[in-house]
Amino acid sequence: MAMGLYVASYSQQTQFYNDPQEKFKEAKEYFQKEQYSLAFPLFKELKRQEMETDKVNYPVTSQELNYYTIACALKQNETRAEDQAIDYINVEKNNARVQMLNFHLAEYYFRKQRFTDALDRYEQTNIANLSNKEISAMKFHQGYSYFTMQQFAQAKPLFNTIRTMKDDPNYIDANYYYGFLAFRDKQYNDALQSFKIVENEKNYASVVPYYIAQIYYIQGKKDDALTYAEEKLRTGQSQYYDLELKQMIGHAYFERKEYAKALPYLEDYVNRSEKVRREDLYELSYSYYQANQLSKAIEGFKQLSGKEDSLSQHAMYLLGDSYLKTGQKANARNAFLFCASNSSDKKQQEISKYQYAKLSYELGYQDEALNSLRSFLNDYPNSTYQVEARDLLVAVLTNTNNYRDALTLLEAAPNPSPNAKRLFPRILYGRSTELINDGRLAEAESLIDRALKDPNNGSVLPYLYFWKGELSYRDNDLDDAIKYYNLYVSSGSPTSGEATAAHARYNLGYAYLRKENYAVARDFFEPLAKNPALNSDELTQDAYIRAADANFMEKNYTMAKSMYDNVIRYSWPAEDYATFQNAMIVGIRNSKEKIELLNTMNRKFPESSLITDANMEIANTYMADENFSAAIPYLGNVIKSTGNASLKPQAILKLGISYYNLRDNDEALKQYRTLLDQYPNSPEAEDAIGDVRAIYLEEAKPDEYAEFMRQVGRPISVNTEDSLTYAAAENQYINGVANVALSSFDNYLSKFPSGAYAIDASFYKGELYAGRKDWKNALAGYEPVAANAPNKFAERAVLAAARIYFFELKDYPRAENYYVQLSQITSSQENKLEAMRGLLRSQYQQEKWADAAASGKELVALKGSSSDDKALANMAVAKSYQVDGKFDLAIANYKTVITLNKAALGAEARYEIADCWFQLGKLNDAEKAAFETINKSGSYGYWVTKAYILLGDIYFTQKDYFNAKATFQSIVDNSLDPELKTEAQQKLTMVTEEEGKNSKVED
Repeated sequence: MAMGLYVASYSQQTQFYNDPQEKFKEAKEYFQKEQYSLAFPLFKELKRQEMETDKVNYPVTSQELNYYTIACALKQNETRAEDQAIDYINVEKNNARVQMLNFHLAEYYFRKQRFTDALDRYEQTNIANLSNKEISAMKFHQGYSYFTMQQFAQAKPLFNTIRTMKDDPNYIDANYYYGFLAFRDKQYNDALQSFKIVENEKNYASVVPYYIAQIYYIQGKKDDALTYAEEKLRTGQSQYYDLELKQMIGHAYFERKEYAKALPYLEDYVNRSEKVRREDLYELSYSYYQANQLSKAIEGFKQLSGKEDSLSQHAMYLLGDSYLKTGQKANARNAFLFCASNSSDKKQQEISKYQYAKLSYELGYQDEALNSLRSFLNDYPNSTYQVEARDLLVAVLTNTNNYRDALTLLEAAPNPSPNAKRLFPRILYGRSTELINDGRLAEAESLIDRALKDPNNGSVLPYLYFWKGELSYRDNDLDDAIKYYNLYVSSGSPTSGEATAAHARYNLGYAYLRKENYAVARDFFEPLAKNPALNSDELTQDAYIRAADANFMEKNYTMAKSMYDNVIRYSWPAEDYATFQNAMIVGIRNSKEKIELLNTMNRKFPESSLITDANMEIANTYMADENFSAAIPYLGNVIKSTGNASLKPQAILKLGISYYNLRDNDEALKQYRTLLDQYPNSPEAEDAIGDVRAIYLEEAKPDEYAEFMRQVGRPISVNTEDSLTYAAAENQYINGVANVALSSFDNYLSKFPSGAYAIDASFYKGELYAGRKDWKNALAGYEPVAANAPNKFAERAVLAAARIYFFELKDYPRAENYYVQLSQITSSQENKLEAMRGLLRSQYQQEKWADAAASGKELVALKGSSSDDKALANMAVAKSYQVDGKFDLAIANYKTVITLNKAALGAEARYEIADCWFQLGKLNDAEKAAFETINKSGSYGYWVTKAYILLGDIYFTQKDYFNAKATFQSIVDNSLDPELKTEAQQKLTMVTEEEGKNSKVED
């Protein structure tokens, strides 16, 4: 049985290796013929029928069967073939078959585009075991794999081998890839040779012509390149590098200066490309420029700003010229600015600097024109534009309102020209008016004095007289004020701003009024107050009232009363004052009628500032008639009022006097005690002490008198050392021995800190230190005096402390407190005005806009308030509206400021108007207002620079990146303010980045 099985088994093996040999042979033939789909099923069937004993008895045949089956599976891209092949390669010892299977596995990986794996297997293949066809295929596939992996150095020699084999199936492809790599390596002859082979092949006909044209061009055969490229485009065959060919054609024509022919090619290339080179955009823009298509040229050139190379400079130069030809001077100015900042072409830089200066002058940028022309003349002393530039500089100086810089320039000139000398007084005058508006009166007067001495001052002499008179008037130098105002009037009173005949005559009237020359004062006021009416302006009303006052002081009571009656009849704001004055006139004859008239004020004008004065005057009238009991209620009204605080110590004293005269000594002493407690340093307190002494002596109560004086801090035992120590210090002060006086006052205060003369010593210390500009120690003297108000030095001390904190220490909160105190204690019109001015300015500096607006309105209502006061008041109101977002109302008030102030406030107001328009989104109005700031506020560089920054913001909002960049760049280059320069640089960076996102130009 076992034998039978053996025979059967042997019989099967014989059948497999006889019969299957034919199948194996057949399968191999199919494999050799590359008919893998026929070979693979046979190999698989043979593999399935193979017995284990066959593998042992016929190992070579089994190995061959395994090799062909796996190789065929790889050819058929069978999924499991990869693993089977790897196992075969790792296990089998037949090097030839292993190397050949590496080749088949590499080809499998190549087909799968696993190029790294393919290259690894190709490296393990020996060409000795491959056919020529397989060798060439391997080389091409190796080359392609290296090419795909951008290992061009390894790919190139492999392609080079195949490209010479015309019968090779990869001959065309190898030539293309070799041509590409040769082109890349700048081996243009080899590249051209290969490209010529494939240029008409279907797969490459749309690509290769671009490279061939490029090679011709690079080899200097530009005509051949142009002819070839145009021919390829004319065939109508789609070109993959269609745009690039057009770029090359356009560039070639551009180089030949055939701009009309270049234009359509360059235009199509740039318009259809997402990003282009700067050179391409320049060539297109230049072609537009040559074709006089200037708007298109401008759009292109604009995108080429900001670089420091010659291309950018040429573009900016041509852009400036294009803008000039289209009448866009402002934009041309910006283009020449960019060109002037580039030193690539020195001649273009010179011309552009001159053009920038000239356009700055023509457009009204006087400050820029002045600076640019000075710089140009310094940098190019031999320029052909030298004469014209000097003429322009003279024109700028003639028309500029940048008096500060103009003055600096002329003063620094070693040999000013005759024309400059002729202009000098005008510039001195212009700068002085700016300084006046800025409150720098001493500096202004110095310039006016210089101009008055200048022999060329004829054109401005009347105005110099006016302002000399005005400054003298403000300084209370009445004689000089009268002198110069009269010179102004006698020179014809030409009008310019505040310099008017009415203003001069009005102040002349006040000057004579202060000098108590009432007849002459009346002669100046009366012509200004003719034909009074309900709607008379403020000046007419005040002049009329002052004429009435002059008649009153001249005792022309009938005329004065008639005039005061008219004031009342017209219900002018000064109706309360006229009523008060009428009461004074009536009181000359009839005290009862005077009192009745004054009493009407409490009813008719309850909010009048004169109510306190009226109550005091009634009390005085009753006291003069020895009707002390009737005076008492009115004195009480004065004490309780919130009006004229300076009258309160007086009222308390008189209340005590009234009770004393009514024999009510206890109540009298009570009032004196109140006075000494509340106002211990007032002059009235000293008067009260005498009455207190009289009362106690009258009542024979010396002990009680002594106790009273001790309680109020004034013991009757006078300290002789106190008086002597102070007197010694005071003598040194009077004699001008400052150091000794200071030491003596310090000695007195250390010994007697609450001495009888402590207030006096502290005040004089403040005066001495203020004279030395030792502000800290001056305040140490003034502040105790101010804290103990009222006293004979209180008002002066408070004013001095306020001025130091405001002007010297810039401590505006403390200055504000002192100005508030001054407004409450002063009875002087001048100090009341200064108090409200200081209060407004302190609040303004702290940006307390609502408080400043309220203080401004109160200041403007005061008699004697100036146009400067009104300007700042309106400024505060405008600021308060602006911060609340009420931009329209803010603009209206800023416009009022501009009519009142031509200096720093006017400059700021112009800028803020522009900013308000910008906030409202009205960009055209904002731009116009910004230019007005620049053109009319040249002496105020901060606001001019702020206006430029705002212009840049406007352009940026409008997406006009070119003008935005130019504007910010000019600030970065020229501003001396580090804060504004930094702000402009940040904005310039932002604009440049945003422009890059929207530009066609490649980074």
